[in-house]
Amino acid sequence: MAMVCLSDFEAYAKKYLPKIAWDYFAAGADDCTTRDENILAYKRIRFRPRMLRDVSVVDIRTKILGSEISFPVGIAPTGFHQLAWPDGEKSTARAARAMSTCYVASTYSTCTLEEISRAAPGGLRWFQLYIHRNRAASQQLVRRAEALGFRGLVLTADLPYTGKRRDDVRNGFRLPPHMKVKNLEGAFEVCKMRQGQTPRDLCIVAAQMSFPFAVSFWLQGDDCSEYGLPPNSLDPSVTWNDIYWLRSLTHLPIIIKGILTREDAELAVRHGVQAIIVSNHGGRQLDEGPATIDALVEVVEAVRGRVEVYVDGGIRKGSDVLKALALGAKCVFIGRPALWGLAYRGEEGLQDVLRILQDEFRLSMALAGCASVSEIGPHMVQFSKL
Repeated sequence: MAMVCLSDFEAYAKKYLPKIAWDYFAAGADDCTTRDENILAYKRIRFRPRMLRDVSVVDIRTKILGSEISFPVGIAPTGFHQLAWPDGEKSTARAARAMSTCYVASTYSTCTLEEISRAAPGGLRWFQLYIHRNRAASQQLVRRAEALGFRGLVLTADLPYTGKRRDDVRNGFRLPPHMKVKNLEGAFEVCKMRQGQTPRDLCIVAAQMSFPFAVSFWLQGDDCSEYGLPPNSLDPSVTWNDIYWLRSLTHLPIIIKGILTREDAELAVRHGVQAIIVSNHGGRQLDEGPATIDALVEVVEAVRGRVEVYVDGGIRKGSDVLKALALGAKCVFIGRPALWGLAYRGEEGLQDVLRILQDEFRLSMALAGCASVSEIGPHMVQFSKL
């Protein structure tokens, strides 16, 4: 099968992944309106190309938080990569290093931070964090990531509870018994032992390590005692003041993911974050919120260049990358397309996905009359009335 565009990888993954895995990766919240709008919104943006400009050499390199990447596309944090490919996040990290770009490793990885680091030493990696009720567990994860050479801390802000993803509920989604949420195993075990809890509590931790992971129930805080998992793990009481707590734990730059409004963008700047990822969690949280490319405009206007702004959600072509940069994003991050690449051929398949986006982005720049990323700006696009 000739893999020409990202849709080819999507079709392959849908055909060959087990249905429960495909449904988990593809799921949006409720009616999936926001998930689908993320893609449709790009189609309402049109280019204003310029002609007779020297594009014999097109430089697509850029920097994010001072680190150079080969082109402005990184890999967004997504969980459970072993559902797509046996080596899971290790393959993802190797592909990102091979393509000289950034990989944001998820708290909910099926490989440990240590395994990810060993798989691709020297690669540009950030760590995505959820804050748990057990703050010591989150603190341990942050310090592990920093010690292992991760170069950014991405706080996901849009998941105090999990959105209702209907297919996961229908499927009773859980990880297969041979897969585990590796980072949380060690974190909860160490933290509970340090806190001097009872032997019964430690038995619960042991059960947690042995039973399948019922993600949709655990994150929503429902009773999942039959799986040996702690209820109400995520902390819905997190506020902007917790940014100060994170800053006290680490010297890593803090990137906040999940911002969609100018009000929250201004608060992010006020609380000292170094960057923002405009994100709606791939349409998996609050349905009928804005498409991320639409929200990008007001976030960029609000921060006025004081912090870097990135965007994820709906990027399917190199021309989408160009549109996002024209509207003020410094870089974009891809989630589902990375998983499709893994499902196709692991590390090589993900490199193929990134290479296609890279080639399409370079071609789109040249056809629009841009020779370098620094020339991209809002003058290049307009919103369609359709």
